[in-house]
Amino acid sequence: MASQPPTVLFHYPGSPFAARVLYYLALRGIPYDECIQPNILPRPDLARLGIRYRRIPLLAIGRDVYLDTPLILNRLERFTPSSTTKPPFKSTATPSQHTLTHLLASYTLDTPLFKNVVCVLLPSTPLIHDEAFLKDRAEMLGGPPGFNFAEHFVLPARNDAIVEVKKTLEFLEFTLLADGRQWVAETQDPSLADIELVWPLHWLFSIPGAVPEEHITAEKFPKVYSWVERFERAVGEAQKGLRRPQTVSGEKVAAWLGKAGVEDQDEARVEENDPIVKAQGLHQGQEVLLWPADTGANHKTKGKLVGFTSKEITLDTTEGEVSVRVHAPRHGFKVAAVPAKAHLS
Repeated sequence: MASQPPTVLFHYPGSPFAARVLYYLALRGIPYDECIQPNILPRPDLARLGIRYRRIPLLAIGRDVYLDTPLILNRLERFTPSSTTKPPFKSTATPSQHTLTHLLASYTLDTPLFKNVVCVLLPSTPLIHDEAFLKDRAEMLGGPPGFNFAEHFVLPARNDAIVEVKKTLEFLEFTLLADGRQWVAETQDPSLADIELVWPLHWLFSIPGAVPEEHITAEKFPKVYSWVERFERAVGEAQKGLRRPQTVSGEKVAAWLGKAGVEDQDEARVEENDPIVKAQGLHQGQEVLLWPADTGANHKTKGKLVGFTSKEITLDTTEGEVSVRVHAPRHGFKVAAVPAKAHLS
């Protein structure tokens, strides 16, 4: 039997986006190792792989490295290592459950919910006074000179954010969970739908003093609090049966990935009729820059284009000690060809 490719999660403790992936790995029983990153730049472990993308988490399966949590979860839904007997969630989901999962993912990622949760909870944490953290997040947002993440982004929006988060809890309490269901998609166990919805609320509820109790309490929203607590217990029980992840240095991960093969060739093609491909004249092997369209856009990863489809952008990095194959979702990411160097006659 062929050995399993190394599966490594790059993250830092407390990252709510990494928590989504950790929930999934636990509930599917997929063993992994981890390369712990600082919560601010620089991140030399990623630079060693030629990756300038600044958001966390990233997941490596073999030499393939996946950016952005929706794509990571999508890849894990196609990942069936011999070390787990639990099938992907989609294999047992009904069409209506699959639709609900998709809608909940969009609800937590494509609306201001996460921003509102940040504005509610951050003032209760030491990070609100951490100048290095505030400067880092201001740079990530692309703020103008003098922009202060706390003074100009978080604190002015907090009262409105409390109102909006409370509206979300009211929707869950009195609509989605009102019939007493244990899990949001009416499954026997937690499903991908629960993972897609629970992460910002679990983050908010888990930080002491973060919840403004004059507005949000377990007495006011008993079904929501019970669901979040039930989910936390389910993940905790699942983690007991999972091999404890090994914490691996960036040097060791680079050595692993340098010897590993490419596992995922599903999107390794350039769709010639794509309007962006046509407009830019993109082709396989071309040197390109890849970056997220919203936050962290100043950090562009350079590589040779492998794939450009309606689902993914794929490239082989060219600026690290080790070349890896980076996969980014098409939604929310941009690509541009690297200008050819002028030749002096």
